[in-house]
Amino acid sequence: MNHNFSFISGWIRSGSRLLDLGCGDGSLLADLTSSHNVRGYGLEIDSDSIEKCIARGVNVVEQDLNRGLDNFADNSFDTVVMTQALQAMRYPHLVLDEMLRIGSECIITFPNFGSWRTRAYLAFRGRMPVTKQLAYQWYDTPNIHFFTYSDFEALCQERNINVMHRKFIAEQFPDNLLKNLWPNLFTETAVYHLSR
Repeated sequence: MNHNFSFISGWIRSGSRLLDLGCGDGSLLADLTSSHNVRGYGLEIDSDSIEKCIARGVNVVEQDLNRGLDNFADNSFDTVVMTQALQAMRYPHLVLDEMLRIGSECIITFPNFGSWRTRAYLAFRGRMPVTKQLAYQWYDTPNIHFFTYSDFEALCQERNINVMHRKFIAEQFPDNLLKNLWPNLFTETAVYHLSR
């Protein structure tokens, strides 16, 4: 599991049913299956990532999340996870609603586009930022919705979504010291544990 997101395992009950949306190479699901004996599978659209999931022994289904999750019944899972993919969804608010329809809880991670480093890059260079978290050029980025910690908080409030836990990630100084004081300005990646 990515060392930045290792704390997520504390939010997931042992033996629970889990769905990982945009599961990538399946490493998170493989780690949770090993450490927490979770039952479930991942959804992924990229064929190379699907092959890596299969090589890891992860149950994976090829599915375009932008076409919805109608193939899942209400409360099919205990937890639905989506790491670093919400900003790439055509309708992120509807994906979030679907996650909380098919799962009792969900865990979301996303890059905070309101970080001062992102703002400074755009202000001083006059170009869309290319950073460790945003590693694409503007013309080939999968990110189609650029939102901030504050935007996501407002969305949760508007849609009556309960925030069970939130965690702010920042690796560099002074961000790592100030992220909890001013999360919209100093958080690189936001992590939310949500329910209805």
